[in-house]
Amino acid sequence: MNKRKMSVAGSFYPESSIEITTMIDYFNTILESHPDVAARFDALHGNAVIVPHAGWVYSGFTANIAFRILSHSLPKTIIVIGPSHKVGFEGVSIADSEFYQTPLGELEIDTALVEELKKQFALTTFETAHHEHSTEVQMPFIKHYMDNVKVVELVYAHADPLQISPIIDYLLNQPDTAVVISTDLSHYYSLDEAKELDLICLEAIRHENSTMLHQGCEACGKIGVEAMLDVANKRTMEAILLDYRTSADASGDSSRVVGYASALFR
Repeated sequence: MNKRKMSVAGSFYPESSIEITTMIDYFNTILESHPDVAARFDALHGNAVIVPHAGWVYSGFTANIAFRILSHSLPKTIIVIGPSHKVGFEGVSIADSEFYQTPLGELEIDTALVEELKKQFALTTFETAHHEHSTEVQMPFIKHYMDNVKVVELVYAHADPLQISPIIDYLLNQPDTAVVISTDLSHYYSLDEAKELDLICLEAIRHENSTMLHQGCEACGKIGVEAMLDVANKRTMEAILLDYRTSADASGDSSRVVGYASALFR
């Protein structure tokens, strides 16, 4: 049985199922301590989200909101698209496995869709690219909220948004399918500098304006975000910013922070 094995469990997110459930429950307890905000989020539906991918201690609360909302749409397949941080290659790689391991149990990979995407977009598999945290940290959230959903993992390195946007558009035309775009925002600036740079990213997302991304946004997954914004604009989807924070909110260190945001498209 061919499996996409966990590579960052125990570092980016807990390696035990109990710890994962406890952590997600904690995120939701914080959210539900603000009933008006929780009620607004619980009324939302959509089939595409942007989420961060740092350690859950820092960005898990922000990501959790998006997955909680995504579960309302009851997707049958979720495609997670994230940037490669360790391996350089041209284009987009697709995980060619049957199952995806998580501490909560395995997720089935939608092998029929994998073969379809390979054929439609000439995708190949760079196996070493799939030891990637930007996509993996999303999978326990998916397993927690949508136990029986199937997944597909796409990782890109040296790619153009124009290579990814047709894939997203194609996926959103499929019934019961959702797309997750993974990115963090600015890295290792002071808190004030980070907020200034991140505001560019947030305004670009809010207005679905990919040109604005090139005016100072330093998101590590900017290629995927730009592709998503182009598709959202074409499809007249509404972008809703869900949460923004920095690592300073968790660490207290405002000298070198990383920015995180989540957003919904409907």
